[in-house]
Amino acid sequence: MAERREHWATRIGLILAMAGNAVGLGNFLRFPVQAAENGGGAFMIPYILAFLFVGIPLMWVEWAMGRYGGAYGHGTTPSIFYLLWRSKLAKILGVFGLWIPLVVIIYYIYIESWTLGFAIKSLVGLIPEPPPGAQDPQSVLKPFKEFLYNYIGIPKGDEPILRPSPFAYIVFLITVAINVFILVRGISRGIERFAKLAMPTLFLLAVFLVIRVFLLETPNGSAVEGLNFLWTPDFEKLKDPNVWVAAVGQIFFTLSLGFGAIITYASYIRRDDDIVLSGLTAATLNEKAEVILGGSIAIPAAVAFFGVANAVAIAKGGAFNLGFITLPAIFSQTAGGIFLGFLWFFLLFFAGLTSSIALMQPLIAFLEDELKLSHKQAVFWTASIVFFSAHLVIFLRGALDEMDFWAGTIGVVFFGLVELIIFFWVFGAQRAWEEINRGGIIKVPRFYYYVMRYITPAFLALLLIVWAKEYIPKVISETHWTVWVTRFYMAGLFLFLTFLVFIAERRRGDEED
Repeated sequence: MAERREHWATRIGLILAMAGNAVGLGNFLRFPVQAAENGGGAFMIPYILAFLFVGIPLMWVEWAMGRYGGAYGHGTTPSIFYLLWRSKLAKILGVFGLWIPLVVIIYYIYIESWTLGFAIKSLVGLIPEPPPGAQDPQSVLKPFKEFLYNYIGIPKGDEPILRPSPFAYIVFLITVAINVFILVRGISRGIERFAKLAMPTLFLLAVFLVIRVFLLETPNGSAVEGLNFLWTPDFEKLKDPNVWVAAVGQIFFTLSLGFGAIITYASYIRRDDDIVLSGLTAATLNEKAEVILGGSIAIPAAVAFFGVANAVAIAKGGAFNLGFITLPAIFSQTAGGIFLGFLWFFLLFFAGLTSSIALMQPLIAFLEDELKLSHKQAVFWTASIVFFSAHLVIFLRGALDEMDFWAGTIGVVFFGLVELIIFFWVFGAQRAWEEINRGGIIKVPRFYYYVMRYITPAFLALLLIVWAKEYIPKVISETHWTVWVTRFYMAGLFLFLTFLVFIAERRRGDEED
C-alpha cells in the first residue's frame, strides 16, 4: 500500500479547488470569443451536448483514475496508467499527462502575468484613453492595441524577437513567485486555502461586473442586445462542422480535461470518498462561471458600444483582442472606468491563478511520488523549469501559438481519448464503472456506462481525424525558424520527462531488490 500522502481537508475545499482548476482565463476570454465566432446561440446547442456526452463522462473518468492511483501512492499518469495496464507503453503514453500541463503552463503563466500587470496599470490610471471624437471601433481601439503591443513587445514588422517592457517582465517574476508561494504550502494549507478565498472572490467580482455591464446603454445599443445575440440560435450554423469542433474544444479547455491536472488533484482524495457528486458539483460551478458570468461581460459590453456586427468582428480578432483591448476601451468611456478596468483584470488574474497552480501540480506530484523529492524541492524544481522555459514565449514570436496548438488543443483531445481507452477498454469497463461509483453519494446513471465506453471515445476519435485533415497540415507547413525552435524544445521536454520516468522506474526496481 502507498506511503502516506496529503489529502484534501474538506469536501468544499476539494470542490472549490477542482472548480478553480477549471475556472480560468478560458471562461472569461475564450468562451465569449468562441460563442460570437460560431453563431451566438447556435454555438450553445453543440456546447451543451459536448458537455453532456464528452465533458461529464471524461471528467468522471479522470476523477476515478486519480483517486485509484492515489490509493497506491501515485498522483500522475505514467504510474497510474501502469497500474491500469502493465505495459511500458502505458508509461510512455502517461508521459503526455506530464508534458501537456507543463507545456501549457509555460505560456499560460505569462498570459496570467499580463492580467496582473494590466490590473496594476488600470488601478494607477496608466491605461490609455480613446482619441477625442473617435467613433468607429478601429479609431477607438487603436491606442489600446498599441498599449498591449508595447507591453508584450510585439514589433511592427515581421521581426521574430519580442521585446517586452521591463514592467511586463517584473510582473511576470511576481506572478511566478505568487504561484510558488501558494504551491509550497502544499495541498490543504496552500491550494485548498487559496481556493476557499479565491473562488468566492472571483464570483463576487464577476457578478459585480455583470450587473455593471447590464446597465450599459449607448446610442449603438445595450448590453441586453448582446445577451440576446448570445442566446438566439442561428440554426443554419449547426450545419457547419467547425461549430461542433469548436464546441468540443471549448469543453476540453474549460473543464481542464486531458491536462492531467484533474487526475493529480483527484489522487489526493481518500480511497472511498465520493467523486460522482463532487465531480458534478465542480463541473457545474465551472459552467456557471463560464456561461452565466463569462458570457455576460465581454460580448454584451462590446455590443452595447459597437453594435452586434462590430462586436462579432472584434471577437474574431481573438481573445486577447476582446479582453485586453476592447474591454479596457469600453471601461475607459464609462463612469468609474479606472476601477472597472482594475476589477476586470484582477478577476482575470484570480481566474488564471487558480488554474496555473493546478497545471504545475502534476510535475510536482511526480517529483514527490516517483523521485522522492521533498515537497519544497519538487515545487522549486518545477517552478524553475517553467520559469526558464517561459522565456521562449516571452521573447520568441509565434512560440505561444505553436505550444497552444500542439499541447492545449490537439494534445488534450488525444490524451482524453487515451484515458478512455486505457480505463474502459484495457483496465476493463465493468471495473472502471465500479471504480467511478465506489463511495458515491449518488450513482452515475447506467446510460453513461455506454457513453463512456462507446460514444465519447468515438466522438474524440472523429474530432482528431477532422483536425488531422483540416488543421495539422496547415500548421506543419509553417517552416519559420522560430516555429522549429519551439517544436524542438517541446520535443526535448517530452524526452526529458520520459527520461525522468525511466529513472523513477529504475529507482523503484532497485528499492524492490
